[in-house]
Amino acid sequence: MGRDIQAIKITGEDRRKYRDKVRRSLDAFARMLREHWFDENPSMVGQEIELNLTDDRGMPSMRNAEALDAIADPAWATEVGQFNLEINVPPRQLGGDAFGGLEDEIRADMNAADGKARTVGTHLVMIGILPTLTEQDVHESSMSANERYKVLNEQIFAARGEDMRISIDGGEQLLAFCESITPEAACTSVQLHTQVSPDGFANYWNAAQAIAGVQVALGANSPFLFGKQLWHETRITLFEQATDTRPDELKEQGVRPRVWFGESWITSVFDLFEENLRYFPALLPICEEEDPLAALDAGVSPQLAEMSLHNGTIYRWNRPVYGVVDGTPHLRVENRVLPAGPTIADVMANAAFYYGLVRYLAEAQRPIWTQMSFATAAENLHEAARHGLGAQLYWPGVGDTPADELILRRLLPLAREGLARWDVSQADADRLLGIVEQRCLTSQTGAAWQIAMVAELSQRDGLDRPEALRQMTQRYIEHMHSNEPVHTWSVELGRGDLAALTGPARGDERHASARQRQPGQPQPGQPLAQYHPGQHDRAGRVERGQHGGNGQEAVV
Repeated sequence: MGRDIQAIKITGEDRRKYRDKVRRSLDAFARMLREHWFDENPSMVGQEIELNLTDDRGMPSMRNAEALDAIADPAWATEVGQFNLEINVPPRQLGGDAFGGLEDEIRADMNAADGKARTVGTHLVMIGILPTLTEQDVHESSMSANERYKVLNEQIFAARGEDMRISIDGGEQLLAFCESITPEAACTSVQLHTQVSPDGFANYWNAAQAIAGVQVALGANSPFLFGKQLWHETRITLFEQATDTRPDELKEQGVRPRVWFGESWITSVFDLFEENLRYFPALLPICEEEDPLAALDAGVSPQLAEMSLHNGTIYRWNRPVYGVVDGTPHLRVENRVLPAGPTIADVMANAAFYYGLVRYLAEAQRPIWTQMSFATAAENLHEAARHGLGAQLYWPGVGDTPADELILRRLLPLAREGLARWDVSQADADRLLGIVEQRCLTSQTGAAWQIAMVAELSQRDGLDRPEALRQMTQRYIEHMHSNEPVHTWSVELGRGDLAALTGPARGDERHASARQRQPGQPQPGQPLAQYHPGQHDRAGRVERGQHGGNGQEAVV
């Protein structure tokens, strides 16, 4: 949400006034949509990158305030944990050689910031979850000093009424109880912003939801938490649990979680903001002086501060964003599913794949969301988070297929066409999508490398888990600074050992040549685009919600 607030005492009257103000903001928002107040020709994109802080040994460093003072750049800000920082990358046009310029700019900014942070004994690390983080590092006293985090923590626990329960069953099992929202700070991500017109918003949001699972499979980089090897992208389930305001009784009643995939495809951006008011009580009921309807009557674009603040406390994996720049309002889709890292080159490759694929699907003659249920898209996300590139994902016209094959045979050509529609240079598209291709061919994501490296250190050198994680983290930082994509990072293991360590989903062998095909599945070498068994969902069986989505609760 990014907004500074003062220490406050919240009353019932504050909540009533805030609800009324959000309703008034929604009325103003609906009027702005009807009267075409918005920028109708957007083509801007932007990024936010969250980072972890470590000391010289690769252990968490609780010195973000000192690091921020040393960096002294308004583009940098604190996050929830004292071991976090965030950089906000200025928006820009995507065409031409924008990706190359963006990569150079981010590398320069991060290298400069890292150099300054080192003067206070701190290093910047791009990784989904810092592997050396322990339960003792995530308590209320390790939250950043900004008052908004304290108030948010108080309101979440007031709503919940009990300690936070973190339960994750992956390669190993984790059960922890937390007295603050600080475990949420363990989740560091890359957020990709796409400015879109009101008429195009629903298509872009639906497309982003449809490919969320594919993005996570490709970008997985968070396999360890509190010393346990869990999901390939543990950050997904950790974030869902670490900010959950619902005790078990409210979960049983079907109350929606604040970290939310959603429950149906949409037809308008208004659907999402209206859901926010209908389903979620305010956590930070703070009212501003502005009367949004009066502002419209005066010909001024309102800030809609209450609607935006409320939206910022509902953590959709693809979030709608309303903003006003130089007096002109605009809309953005904020894509939040990707972890940070491993390198800037990998971040740019993930971004190019997303921007290209989402544009192609948003403009497709037959929308992808008319061919798969919303609940299936939600299940794809969690399947990918569990298994990374080894996940079995559903895709229309294909059925269940390994994520790496789906990307290689079906989705990379679509992403390439989408980048061409953005007018991205051929050289940038070839280079960045080539990284995606090689990551799929080698089966080495950041998560796969971390798992394999820890196993190598444990088996070869006899290190215990904490020391193996520490040494792996130090090697990770060295590789991160090289900016060589993660698929090129070496581990002293053979290919077969690496495949065994990363773990195929549901017993599926990692390589197509060894896979025992089931009837109705695409065969090795057969392009997925040519595979048309005629099924609507899950090989003809409607297993995860009705075809096309009907507002059923998403499976989480």
